[in-house]
Amino acid sequence: MRRERVVAIIPARYASSRFPGKPLVDIEGKPMVQWVYERTRQATGVGRVLVATDDDRIFRVVEGFYGQAVMTSPAHPTGTDRLAEVAATLDCELVVNVQGDEPLIEPATIDAAL
Repeated sequence: MRRERVVAIIPARYASSRFPGKPLVDIEGKPMVQWVYERTRQATGVGRVLVATDDDRIFRVVEGFYGQAVMTSPAHPTGTDRLAEVAATLDCELVVNVQGDEPLIEPATIDAAL
């Protein structure tokens, strides 16, 4: 499969009941979502990375570090539903769901899953 046909989507929700604002929590000077995004970009098999969110704050932060974010419906009960909304709009061969609270994910782990 060609790299450019693989899209990784990171669902990121601000309104968590257990940890509101988790995607934006600062870890060593960067928001968690940025760590996840950057680690995912390092996966050699992934051609494009998107953050799927329903929150303007997360959207602006992602755009601020020159990442790509997509606004989704706030009605989604799960990150998988958020991912599915975005995936339905893409022309790709494979979509990878990378959890937004995995700032230490190894790019090789993502590649191994492909």
